Amino acid sequence: MDVRNCEDFVQLEVGNIVYISGTIVTARDKAHMRVVKLIKDGRIEDVPEEMFLHPVYHCGPLLKNGKIVSAGPTTSARMDPYAPVLLRESSCPVIIGKGGMGRKVVDLLKGRGCYLSFPGGAGALAAESIKRIKKVYWQDLGMAEAVYVLEVEKFGPCIVSIDSRGNSIYPI
Repeated sequence: MDVRNCEDFVQLEVGNIVYISGTIVTARDKAHMRVVKLIKDGRIEDVPEEMFLHPVYHCGPLLKNGKIVSAGPTTSARMDPYAPVLLRESSCPVIIGKGGMGRKVVDLLKGRGCYLSFPGGAGALAAESIKRIKKVYWQDLGMAEAVYVLEVEKFGPCIVSIDSRGNSIYPI
C-alpha cells in the first residue's frame, strides 16, 4: 500500500506493509531534546513546522557529496522521553523507526496515528527512495543529528507496528 496523506495512517492496522510517498522529516536524540526545550521555553515557533506536519523518521542520514547515501532507522525507544511533547503538537502523529516505543507514545497515537518499523540495516535501501533533500535545519547538531526534510517516493517497506487503535507487535 502506498500512503501519501497523514489521514490515511489512521486506517492502517498492525501488520500492514506500507510505502510512503511525500514528505518525511528526520530527527534523532539531539533534535528531539531541542524540540522539548524550545516548547518548554515557550518558543514553539522556533521548531521547524515540518516536524508537526509530516511523519518523523528516527534516522541520522549519512551524506556524501551532498547526497544521502544511507538513511537507516535508529532505535526509537531512545526518543521515548521526548516524543510525547512533539506528538501532542503534531497534526501528523506518525513515527518511523526501529524497535517500538513505550506506553505514553502508544496512548498518544490512539485515534490519531501510528508507528512504522523500517528494517534495521537497510539504510542504503532507504536512501534509494529519497528523491531530494527539501530543507535542512539545525546543522549545528552535526550531520546525523540535523533535521532533514525529505521528499520520498515509495519509502519502505514499513511495517505498521503500532496502530491507531493501540495494537502493537511489541510487548509494552
